[in-house]
Amino acid sequence: MEGDTLRLGNGGGQIDGKVVQTFQKSFVQVQNILDQNRLLINEINQNHESKIPDNLGRNVGLIKELNNNIRRVVDLYADLSTSFTKSTDIASSEGGDSSGGGGAMKYSDGNKGGHKRNRPA
Repeated sequence: MEGDTLRLGNGGGQIDGKVVQTFQKSFVQVQNILDQNRLLINEINQNHESKIPDNLGRNVGLIKELNNNIRRVVDLYADLSTSFTKSTDIASSEGGDSSGGGGAMKYSDGNKGGHKRNRPA
């Protein structure tokens, strides 16, 4: 992907290949965690169906691992969102985007992306 660029909007700025590679790396990490979660869920289901006390006890640790993995995925997506917003802001300012929107994605409620959601401890 060396030298590749991602064009933004109607004639807006560009994101260089290094940023695209960083995004791809993060998406690979997310996919690996999701694949691991699939295996964990299958094992949890098998243990539950077996109704063997040792297997049911093992599920406690597996579920904790699953929850930690989900937190990691949420954090990776939050970081990706922030990085994407920053890179589009930089690319738009360098590219002379005339839309006046700063290049960041905006949601229908007018907010920019990249905000972490609060979750209970």
